Amino acid sequence: MNAIILLLSCTACFLLAYFVYSRLVAKWLGVDEKRATPAHTCRDGVDYVPAHPAVLFGHHFASIAGAGPIVGPILAAEFGWAAVVLWVVLGCIFVGAMHDMVTLFLSVRHRGSSIASVIAQVLGAPGKILFLLFCWSTLVLVCSEFTRLVAATFTANPAVATASLLFIAEAVVFGICTNRFKMPIGLASAVFVPIMFCCVWVGVRFPLDLQTLFGFNASAAQTVWVVVLLAYCFLASTLPVWLLLQPRDYLNSYLLYAMMALGFCGVFFANPSINIPAFSGWIIHHGESSRCLFPFLFVTIACGACSGFHALVASGTTAKQLDNERHIRPVAYGGMLLEGVLAVLSLIAVASMSSGDFAAAMKSPNAVALFASGIAGFCAKMGMNFELAKVFISLSIAAFLMTSVDTATRLARFTWQELFQKTASDNADVSVAVTGLVGKLFSNMYVATGLVVALVAVLLIGNPDTAKSLWHIFASSNQLLASLTLLTASLWLVKEKRNCAFTLIPMLFMFAASGYAIYSLMRTSSGILQAACVVLFVMALALVALVFSQRRLWRS
Repeated sequence: MNAIILLLSCTACFLLAYFVYSRLVAKWLGVDEKRATPAHTCRDGVDYVPAHPAVLFGHHFASIAGAGPIVGPILAAEFGWAAVVLWVVLGCIFVGAMHDMVTLFLSVRHRGSSIASVIAQVLGAPGKILFLLFCWSTLVLVCSEFTRLVAATFTANPAVATASLLFIAEAVVFGICTNRFKMPIGLASAVFVPIMFCCVWVGVRFPLDLQTLFGFNASAAQTVWVVVLLAYCFLASTLPVWLLLQPRDYLNSYLLYAMMALGFCGVFFANPSINIPAFSGWIIHHGESSRCLFPFLFVTIACGACSGFHALVASGTTAKQLDNERHIRPVAYGGMLLEGVLAVLSLIAVASMSSGDFAAAMKSPNAVALFASGIAGFCAKMGMNFELAKVFISLSIAAFLMTSVDTATRLARFTWQELFQKTASDNADVSVAVTGLVGKLFSNMYVATGLVVALVAVLLIGNPDTAKSLWHIFASSNQLLASLTLLTASLWLVKEKRNCAFTLIPMLFMFAASGYAIYSLMRTSSGILQAACVVLFVMALALVALVFSQRRLWRS
């Protein structure tokens, strides 16, 4: 199979879906560009701030991208390239992109509140509490796993650390210039984007190597970076969104655009062939353990096809910054399709390896390193220096890992606060607000953020062995969250007497795959991971049982 044909075919499918299927979804939902969005009706200058669509797309895309569309397809490639492509393309079009678009729409229609506020109107306070707790638990896992990956990257490649810290400082200046001094977005981009790429060069020239500077060993250096990153996440969660989070994500999006452009052009110059099998079998053996294609293919490939974390981004930060409902389709559906293209590029990066090299790499895969080496190899065919290309790609991936970490921390703060606050879309029957001193304490944004940061520190610093196995439970809970979000959307559509087939059918499939995966991990894991699996599985079953107990809803 020729990689160019594969890449163009997948891209054509994504473009067709954007111009056809996303318009149908918008019609079924009733998107209205004349309706005021929460960014205007609830504007507070901190969280609710209308953003230029280009800025919002960059913020949203940078937040959802992370390492998911790179790691997932590479780890799942052992099932065969055809299996991966089918799930990435079909899953992205009919499940993931639709899921993101529906979630953003519902949040906008509920004054920027999380998707839990939607389920509260159907299932009441118990349903809202269960959903919020599940979301919050998943976000803690997201923060933990991505913080671990960033700290490990900073330790292994100190140039990434230097560039990332410079990005943060530059983002603050960008935010002040565009929001306080009203510098036009075009002019600001023309000034700050080149500076950002210069930061990459500075990082390569002046790597912040803690092992060399302070004599730390690798483990101690990684622990120091975990502490630094958690301090940064605390600031990113509590500072106004326009000052750090929004401009940082916007600027970093250019890194990913450049990385994807390099990969896309590199494929055409290198003209590689797909050398791994199209289908490797239903069961893949790893020593004494084994993995079955169902459900693990659909759990391993998360962000490249469907991701519950995207729903939390869409309904947590993006909905609060949407300037007009007509931007829902390009930001949510278009952002997910672009992530699908990245997933296909990730697959090509490893599928073009020889069968022997691929088999050796899969014994202990470092997905980020494999992706960087593969794309750098393509770039070398264009005359670029292989090592420089590899460093740039690694820097780009690390930058997007950080955007996922800081966004997840802020979302966890929103979710925890919503447990103790009555939101604008709640009514007296579904409010779960806790009054008095306890309610004020736990709904305080500094307390809510501090709790998340403290738990992540316990998982990463207090349990280093457990931290190495976080990816499996994170991926499974992430997909289960996506199915619960689609269930919520289906409930809302039923209540509004609208067609719900386009959300209900994908929800049933996702719940079967992710639920079975969580159950399998619950049986095979031990310690804190097993306890986490049990908690997540019980909460999901309780929420589903609550749904089916609402006979009045289904009769209507």
